[in-house]
Amino acid sequence: MSALPILYWPDPRLSTVCDPVAPEDDLGGLIRAMFDTMYAAPGRGLAAPQVGVLKRLFVMDCGWKDGEMTPMVCINPEIIYAEGMVPGSEGCLSIPGVLAEVMRPERIVLRYFDQEGTAQEVPLDGFEARCAQHELDHLDGIVTFDRLSPEAREVVEQAYTVSFPARPA
Repeated sequence: MSALPILYWPDPRLSTVCDPVAPEDDLGGLIRAMFDTMYAAPGRGLAAPQVGVLKRLFVMDCGWKDGEMTPMVCINPEIIYAEGMVPGSEGCLSIPGVLAEVMRPERIVLRYFDQEGTAQEVPLDGFEARCAQHELDHLDGIVTFDRLSPEAREVVEQAYTVSFPARPA
């Protein structure tokens, strides 16, 4: 498998709460293709629903653009601790060309299963925490627009619609 097509907002699959990954689900090819897609985009995180797979899985690598590969595979992730709300600029591969200020916890503890099925619990802060929360939102059917005030959402949606009027569905 190589790079997959990325879904663009307002595709309804991006607003769908994803099903948990089951132990019998074979994800190896999908995970490789998701990393290929994320790196080619080029992004730092990609959730399964962004490529049309409605399962609770995301990949991220917050260091690769700075020269250090730090790939993570997060299956059935959940945030078990969060603190320190801070604003930050976020982009999204499914909403190209849009940056929005989003309030999120600065520090989290993320619980998930890795590709081998081993339970993990990792503290994340700064950009890594923001990236994981953004990707986890996708698994809950939430996109960046949903995190904005109605006024800010209107401005950002308008800019997106003007910039990408003929985006793929």
